[in-house]
Amino acid sequence: MTDQVFVSGLALHAYHGVMQHEAKVGQTFKLDIVLDIDLAEASRTDKLAHTVGYDQVVSVASDAFCARRYRLVEAAAGAVAEAVLERFQQVIAIRVTIHKPHAPIAATFDDVGVSIHRMRQS
Repeated sequence: MTDQVFVSGLALHAYHGVMQHEAKVGQTFKLDIVLDIDLAEASRTDKLAHTVGYDQVVSVASDAFCARRYRLVEAAAGAVAEAVLERFQQVIAIRVTIHKPHAPIAATFDDVGVSIHRMRQS
């Protein structure tokens, strides 16, 4: 399967993190979401019903990511993956990457984060 629908650089403000000030002030995270999906029918019919709408993916991912405070971005990524797989039955697998550009690390860095891959259970 090589067909994919993706959303890159989705900016969401949330309060995830282990540090107390992260829960208070929050920060903007960036999410990259890649869905493995069979797009053969959509490419033949040109109908939205045969794919997933970007707006719906963003809505489900945003709701799952911001619904509660997670200490670990790993848990937040898992919540997004589970929500998308539950909502869109045609999605075969999902990769969620969370970038935490303002992680409280005493170092200079370009980016830190996590990337998880989940497949639909048969």
